[in-house]
Amino acid sequence: MPPLAKALFWCLCTLGVYLAARRLHRSYGRWWSSPMLVTWVVCGLLIVLMRTSYHEYLRGTHWLVWLLGPATVAFAIPIHRHRTMIRQHWVLLCAGVVIGSTLAIASSWAFASLFELSPELRASLLPRSITTPLAMDASRLLGGIPELTAVFTALTGLFGAAVGETLLHVLPVRSCFARGALFGMGAHGAGVAKATELGQEEGVIASLIMIFSGQFTILAVALYTLF
Repeated sequence: MPPLAKALFWCLCTLGVYLAARRLHRSYGRWWSSPMLVTWVVCGLLIVLMRTSYHEYLRGTHWLVWLLGPATVAFAIPIHRHRTMIRQHWVLLCAGVVIGSTLAIASSWAFASLFELSPELRASLLPRSITTPLAMDASRLLGGIPELTAVFTALTGLFGAAVGETLLHVLPVRSCFARGALFGMGAHGAGVAKATELGQEEGVIASLIMIFSGQFTILAVALYTLF
């Protein structure tokens, strides 16, 4: 197959699988039917079965990675829209972001130390708890592999959304703020989607926590690389 046709095939294949996965998720609404997980698994299997290299796959889908840039800029929209709520709860938001981000980085560091990961893998794992566009930038600054960080980030989000749903049945968490913060900090993008299913306020809090924790981590990484 000519390179251009192959690139077009993988582009249409990824979009087709994603649209089919969205319909599946609307029907079931469970963590295992998440479009992010289904698209990832199906495309991964197709790549292996068709003996396609990752670079060949990226030739047709690299523009999807480019869209992460505008997505990062778009984070300013919810911050402006909910500025009144931010002013009212800035102390809680700051405390949640600083404590949650510190614990997330510390747990990644402990995991990397436990399994004696190489410095490159450790750097790829550390920013796994923030949203993908910022996590890839943080990984690049730390000397990691951004594409591998995207995989760690997706796994963290899916695991956090699935476990968070179970935790809410066990823990006495009644506050909308706490429920939103739980998903925003523990599962970033996937957590925001799950929190929005619980309620509008939970979704707003989850998105704000996700954005601020990503910015906090990027700032911490930038300062770390400077000194």
